[in-house]
Amino acid sequence: MNKVNLGSIVSRPGVYFFKDAANTIIYIGKASCLRKRIASYFSPDLGDDYKIGGILRDSYALNYIVTSTDLEASLLEADLIQRYQPKYNTLLKDGQPFIYILFSDTVLPEVSLVRNKKKRGTYFGPFLHKAQARAAHRYIIKTFKLLLCNKKITQGCLDFHMGICAGICRPDFDEKAYIHRVHLACELLRNDQKAFLTKLHNEIADCAHGLKFEQALQLQHYAHSIESIFSAMQIRYKPERFYDKIMIIAVDKSSLVHETDQQAYIVQQRLKTDNPLHTIDCFDISHFQSNAIVGSCVRFINGKPDTASCRRFKIRTLTQQNDYAALQEVVKRRYKAEADYPDLILIDGGKGQLNAVMPLVAGVPIASLAKREERLFSQAYPEGTVLNLHEVSDKLLIALRDYAHHFAINYHRLRTRKMLQQV
Repeated sequence: MNKVNLGSIVSRPGVYFFKDAANTIIYIGKASCLRKRIASYFSPDLGDDYKIGGILRDSYALNYIVTSTDLEASLLEADLIQRYQPKYNTLLKDGQPFIYILFSDTVLPEVSLVRNKKKRGTYFGPFLHKAQARAAHRYIIKTFKLLLCNKKITQGCLDFHMGICAGICRPDFDEKAYIHRVHLACELLRNDQKAFLTKLHNEIADCAHGLKFEQALQLQHYAHSIESIFSAMQIRYKPERFYDKIMIIAVDKSSLVHETDQQAYIVQQRLKTDNPLHTIDCFDISHFQSNAIVGSCVRFINGKPDTASCRRFKIRTLTQQNDYAALQEVVKRRYKAEADYPDLILIDGGKGQLNAVMPLVAGVPIASLAKREERLFSQAYPEGTVLNLHEVSDKLLIALRDYAHHFAINYHRLRTRKMLQQV
């Protein structure tokens, strides 16, 4: 890459992308000021920086996404590095970059730190700085006395006498009082953050005045961590709000966006269909343990969502989880009024989902895409084929599937909130 018009780049926080000639993202970075950070790559003071030299040598295009805050840029950077695995990024590619504080939805709720949102409960996060999240978690456990030990001691364990354990080890454990403290801690994270920090800083001042400097220093460490946690929660990071921009960047400056005929031809070649695939309908089902089962259909025309053709469905025929039956209902309802069939139907799922829907849309090309291995099933690939994240056609299919998935999740969350309000 030889020239970049720095004057056209905004001086705001965001995430930037370097891409190679094949339109593959090779490096993702974040910045508090995009213009200054990107300009630094072209500074003569860099000398023989091997990494930056490699990025510039292999790059043919540069894009960026503007965020509201530096913290939002950091979270988005971590999310995208995990998804695209760029060649020149070394950090955040392995494992789960985020951490959450979980209040479990169990008979006796527990407060824990988790890396994935697999369990049922109330989550706070995501948080990128794990040390701060752990410090905040320790403070909450200690302040509200929420540690649940695995001992049975009549007089209580050592942590109980130190004021940390909730006393589950004792026969007179007060379950109602414990649950009440859990709710208070949860409400603290949700609402009364300013008052809580004021109280904490007052405690620090009292310790310093009483010459308890070590305790004051520890409280100051907790305060800094909790302030960071509150700041992270205030931005309410949601990667789906950037998804339209991400999808465009993933295929920008290539034939996929600017030459729609070639785009349709590329996907046609991948799926081995008879005709180019200009119009694609993507279906997905969303629910949580059979609650608020919903479906969605998002239509894409030449790779861009056609909002007027998007549909949301509340499943009418099921009360228990059955993805196959739910998909059949949604597909039937989508094409019942008029046979407004697309060039391709893409389903979020595996071989079973594909077989469930195929008889309902005879004559229309259909495929399914399973998330676990990014395995594509279709008439051309009855046993499935794993997609290549470096192939333009494969990246596009994944992006379309993911967009439909987020569309369904948003509707599911809306339905869940309405159900909870009616209780």
